[in-house]
Amino acid sequence: MFEIGNSLREARLRQQLEFPELEQQTKIRAKYLKALEDEDFDVLPAPTYVKGFLRNYADALGLEGQLYLDEYNSRFVTGEEDTPLRPRDYQRRPQPLGPRFETRAVLVVVGAIAVVFALVIAAWKWGSSGNPQVQGVNSPGPTVAKKRQHKPAPPKARLILTATNGDCWLNVRAGSAAGVQKFIGTLTQGHQLPFAYRRIWFAASKPQNLVAQLNGRVVVIPGAAKAKPEQLLVTPTSIRKAPPAT
Repeated sequence: MFEIGNSLREARLRQQLEFPELEQQTKIRAKYLKALEDEDFDVLPAPTYVKGFLRNYADALGLEGQLYLDEYNSRFVTGEEDTPLRPRDYQRRPQPLGPRFETRAVLVVVGAIAVVFALVIAAWKWGSSGNPQVQGVNSPGPTVAKKRQHKPAPPKARLILTATNGDCWLNVRAGSAAGVQKFIGTLTQGHQLPFAYRRIWFAASKPQNLVAQLNGRVVVIPGAAKAKPEQLLVTPTSIRKAPPAT
């Protein structure tokens, strides 16, 4: 759990971006961007707009938009939208059957009797002349279409770093030390940063100043007790020291 608005504001200020510039980039009005940072979601027209704007704004700041959307859903979405009532079905009065309908019904019955009679005669003639042998052809059995099995999406490491004991310089990359850089700079005391990727690599100048939450639980950062810079690798289940770069 993290503060959506403060995290967005800190990311914008770190990059020295102003609302007019971001308005041009995201096509979202500046007053709505400010409302997202203030967590004043009632300013936006509807929850659907909040979700779309929140994801786009976070992505524009180089953050993980889906992580912010999940946080919004868990904290602010309380129930599903009311489904519209279906219009009442109007009952039609039964119309009396006319003489035309009765005539058609009689013809249908007579025709059905004639067909049955013809089939009985044909079966009797066929049986009296002997039943010819019919050679069966081995036809392939019915094939059952295989259902496509959709592989579940691989789990993500949802990491939240909070500077509790002081400032800490960070270099965060997706996947490995050679991955795409997601953040570089100083995380000041009292602030936090969220990330969500399959694997996360990060370097910390003072890991002893950090508290790490991995998928909702607090985990120990290796090397934090030694109070020296560390390079770490985060998976969905653990945080460990990263192997040396080759």
